[in-house]
Amino acid sequence: MRRIGFYLFMIAVFLLAPLLALPQKAVPAPAAAPTPTPTAVARPAAPYRAVWVSYLEWEQVDFSSAEAFTQAIGTMLDNIQSIGATVVLAQVRPFGDALYPSDYFPFSHLCTGTQGQDPGFDPLALLVDAAHARDLQLEAWVNPYRIQAGPTPALCGASPARLHPDWVRYTDTGAYLDPANADVRQYIADGVGELCARYAVDGIHFDDYFYPTTDPAFDAADYAASGSTLTQDDWRRENVNALMELCHAAARRYGVRFGAAPAGDPEQNYTLQYSDAARWLRQGTVDYLMPQLYWGQEYIKNGDASHSFAQLAAAWAALPRAAGVKLYAGLGAYRVGAGDGSDAGSEWFSGHALADQLALLARLGVQGAGLYRYGSLFANSGAPALAESEAEAIKGVWQG
Repeated sequence: MRRIGFYLFMIAVFLLAPLLALPQKAVPAPAAAPTPTPTAVARPAAPYRAVWVSYLEWEQVDFSSAEAFTQAIGTMLDNIQSIGATVVLAQVRPFGDALYPSDYFPFSHLCTGTQGQDPGFDPLALLVDAAHARDLQLEAWVNPYRIQAGPTPALCGASPARLHPDWVRYTDTGAYLDPANADVRQYIADGVGELCARYAVDGIHFDDYFYPTTDPAFDAADYAASGSTLTQDDWRRENVNALMELCHAAARRYGVRFGAAPAGDPEQNYTLQYSDAARWLRQGTVDYLMPQLYWGQEYIKNGDASHSFAQLAAAWAALPRAAGVKLYAGLGAYRVGAGDGSDAGSEWFSGHALADQLALLARLGVQGAGLYRYGSLFANSGAPALAESEAEAIKGVWQG
């Protein structure tokens, strides 16, 4: 049997040998990984160059129809884009009311003249679309506590002040939601979440309307009921901190940045408005902070230059910041042709005061800026030539 097996093996080798001698088909080598092209490199984020559009601008805008509104904001956004701005800070909740249909706040009186009256279209939806069509980012600017400035606006039945009168506190300047009330804080944060969920906004922006008074009587009952061992001042600061943390968390759930524009003097923030903005920078309670540095570089009053733009900008730039938190600066375009009350200097009549301030910010390492406000540059009836000159100078800086 072994001999038969050997013979069969030899026959198989004899028959297969010619086949093994045939040329073999080549096996292709693995394809090389593609070389990245320049277009595959991510573009850097656009620099933060903002213009505030306030309720004062909305008072001049035609809300009579979607078409009229679209035309008006088109002109506005074209002007903003023309100077090299990248961000629009649009005031969409100025008095506990809204420039959009909301489950929490009535339509603003700015839309129709009557708070709570539907204009028949969604202004914010049109704003977002028009801004993005021009490659501009749009942040929804919110006044967190203010309900009325004096008697304005006349409140409708759907105002939170009417639905929840126990949430409201009054001063000689108007009506405000109570910062000490946890339900108020959650209500404001829910309103932030609504904006982020329903609109493709690029940010939520709070201004400096925090505590409206230093009068202990404003919230003495709340303070007594809280049983807090903190001083009333520190307790007030904790109330504002709690609101900011809630609203930052609400925006973060949607991947939307959250920032604030506190008053320009760090000490006045802390002592007069109970806003611990240095803590927000340090702890990352905000994604950016943009203090309102609305004085000139040459500002001096009674020999005191502590409010000069240069000194304030340097003070903010020196504060520690959590990783990723940006520092910007708000510039007072409304000072153009009007001045800032300084005892010396004429920079606000130079035609390039704002451009000079932007140059200083760059030297200090401040990462962006906002201009308050649109009308001061593009509808300045008091100093039109100066405003035009300032806009051109800004364009020269922002567009190189």
